[in-house]
This record gives sequence, structure tokens and C-alpha cells, in this order.
Amino acid sequence: MNSQIGHEPFPPYATTTLFGRPALALPNVFKYIAYIKSVDGFVGCYRGLGPKLCAYTINNITYQKVHEQITFENDSGAETDEETAERRSRICVNNITRDIICRTAAIVASQPFNVIAVRMMAEFVGGENKYRGIFSSIKEIFHENGILGFFSGVVPRILGEVTSLFIASSMTFVVNSYLVDDQELKKFSAAFMTFLASAITYPFQVVSNCMVVNNSGLIAGKPPQMPLYTSWLDCWSHLSRTNQLKRGSSILYRYYTGPQIVIQGRCVAVNKKDFLHSNS
Repeated sequence: MNSQIGHEPFPPYATTTLFGRPALALPNVFKYIAYIKSVDGFVGCYRGLGPKLCAYTINNITYQKVHEQITFENDSGAETDEETAERRSRICVNNITRDIICRTAAIVASQPFNVIAVRMMAEFVGGENKYRGIFSSIKEIFHENGILGFFSGVVPRILGEVTSLFIASSMTFVVNSYLVDDQELKKFSAAFMTFLASAITYPFQVVSNCMVVNNSGLIAGKPPQMPLYTSWLDCWSHLSRTNQLKRGSSILYRYYTGPQIVIQGRCVAVNKKDFLHSNS
């Protein structure tokens, strides 16, 4: 997660891509974990686990409860060959609509615990210990940002998950209805479309986590580590300009995508302070 908010404990090193082009690479996730363990110990590798489990539980319970309350007239009933295509389309639209409502409610309900979890993990950057437990974290968030602090980053998170759900569900329906007949391939297409949708909407996750940490009082959320953003759109705009919307998306082969220049055939990273942004 810390790589999503822009923290890289190791400097990028010069390398080449598979096509021989100069590039900058970062250590893989296993070296990152080893570094966290060397600094914070074994327990440090599980920062934020408690509130993350709470968020996951609340998310699932809320989703299930809301799902049980939403029904449509054509959810049940026998299908005939003549109406199968039309009815499948209606059912697909109903399912997507219901899932969007349920997912949105679940995100809103679980976001306060997600904020706590992300900020606990972000404390590693500055070696802080403000978020020691659930109740002390609630007090800290309210002190720093008020009630709205519990919903930091919620808008890009909702947009990302809803967009991902829509892309995956609609594309799966199209492929399985018009392109694929084999039942096993239909299962594969659903999994592939979910993966593809997650990759497409990954930038929303990066922006959401950045906004959770931004201006939170943590070292990770203020200059020089991170600019102070006026909104999530400001954050998106800045990350887009600096080619950072996909950071943290790879765990093994990690290329540095930030500002860089090529000098005598070798890539050199531009210092972070040279591209920190202020939208005042």
C-alpha cells in the first residue's frame, strides 16, 4: 500500500526493458517486505490488519443486508425460448443495478475502518505511532479532519469499484451471451473480465489511498512526501501528469514510472522535490 501513496524506501536502479529500452526498476515486493520486517519486526508486516478485517466484515454484512432488501419484478419466473435473450438482458441490468447499490452502501459503511487501516500502514513512512488501536485512531481522525475525515477517499473508491463492477458484469454478459457457448469457458471469461476491469480502474484505488493519507497529519501525507491536494480530482490530475496513476500495481517486475530523463542511454529519476505540486 505504501508504494501506492508514493513511498519507495529504495531508489530506482537503471535497467532495460524486454525490448532493450533504458528504464528504471524498483525492488520487488519480497524485498519490500524484508525491509519492513527489518525496521518494524514481524508484527510490522501486519500493520492495519485489525481495522482492515473490521472493514471487510462490515462491507460483507452491509452488502448482504442491502442485497436482501432489493428485488425486481422479473427476478424470478420460468423462461421460454422466445424470451430468453430479452429476459437475460433484463436480469443482467437488474443484477448490475442491485450490485451497484449494494456495493456503494457497503463502501460507505466500511470506509471509516478502511481509513484507519490505511493510515496505520502509512505510519511506517514516518515511523509514527498515532494510530495504535481502533478507539485511539477514531479520536485521532476526528481531531485532524473532523467527521469528514472518516470518509476520506470514499468518492474515488466508490467510482472505482462501481466502474469495475459495471465493466466486468456487462462485458461478461456480452461475451457469454454472444461469443462463448462452452460452460467452462464462460467461467473463465467471467474471471478474466473481472481481472481486466480491476486493472482498468486501478488508478481510482491509488487516488483513494492517497486522499486517505493526504493532509492527515502523518509525514506520508504532506510535503515533501506528498503534495497537499485540494480534492481527489486535483490528486488525479497531478498523478496523471507525473505518470503515477499505476504505481504499486505490480509486485514482481516493478518499473519506476515517475519523472525521469535519459542521459547517455541511461535513465535517471528526477528528484521528487522537482515535481511536487501546489494548486494554490
